[in-house]
Amino acid sequence: MTWGGAEVELRPPPTNEAEVSEGTAVPEAQTPARQPGPLLLAGLRDGHRATLVVVGEINGDSIAPFPNPRYPEDAERLSDVVAIGTEWILFAEGVRVGRLVADQVISAIEYCTPRASVSGVVEVVPGASEAERFLALAASDAAEREYDAYAASARDYDQGVATLTIAQEIIPRVGAVWPVEGVLAARQDIQAFGVAGMTGRAVAATFLSRDQLAIAPPGQGAYAVFVLGVPTAAGYREGFSWYRAVDTEGKGVPRYFSHLDWDGDGDGEILLDVFGSNRRWYAGLSQRQGEWVRSFQDACGSGSSSGL
Repeated sequence: MTWGGAEVELRPPPTNEAEVSEGTAVPEAQTPARQPGPLLLAGLRDGHRATLVVVGEINGDSIAPFPNPRYPEDAERLSDVVAIGTEWILFAEGVRVGRLVADQVISAIEYCTPRASVSGVVEVVPGASEAERFLALAASDAAEREYDAYAASARDYDQGVATLTIAQEIIPRVGAVWPVEGVLAARQDIQAFGVAGMTGRAVAATFLSRDQLAIAPPGQGAYAVFVLGVPTAAGYREGFSWYRAVDTEGKGVPRYFSHLDWDGDGDGEILLDVFGSNRRWYAGLSQRQGEWVRSFQDACGSGSSSGL
């Protein structure tokens, strides 16, 4: 085709790499920048100080690993967020009770994957001076959360009986050997608490056979049963249970640690400590469609007889 003395040739756009002329720049696909969520920390008080360990990144009512190996930038963010001078809002029994300013950053090596942790002086409201277990969010993520009245955990007789009744139903149901010492003696931990989104107080307990509620080798044929009893008009029912046998999954003893509506949707979540033979890890429970489910567990707790 000629036009104005110039010759013009019409060609279709290139359809493969071979048709792209040498030296032509091809725009690369843009990967959306990652928008990380808030970090959840958990820890214990020791006198006037506390040490808080990174549990992971809040992902709705679940928790994702942090740093996540898929995102190299997480390592840089971790060094910025978990650093000396950072401020953390403390929660106990599901309510905001104070703060901690980090003056030390250390690595918690007793976990199956070493975790970053911060330590500092605990500052709490007078009513929460006896609180020992804390969950924490960065001040930048929790500044709008209001303080509320703190009530220390206390259980009653009916709640204790409820955990025994639930465990007595679960043990034969899963085909476990009845504890030699009896179910009452097998109960190693029991906690009652009120969770956001639930009417009444729940109760959680851990039952063990031939094992310890600690990082320690289990006995032959050991197992753990964790039960969550939720209130009903007639008393309590089984809201969630977790049976784990050493012979098939390796040791993993769950224990209630604390609770918090960490994603701010009005329904509280529960954080569990899990103890293996040589290491420990975290798991969590969430309310979904009126039922409690295990919403996350660290990858190292997925089931192994190799001796976590």
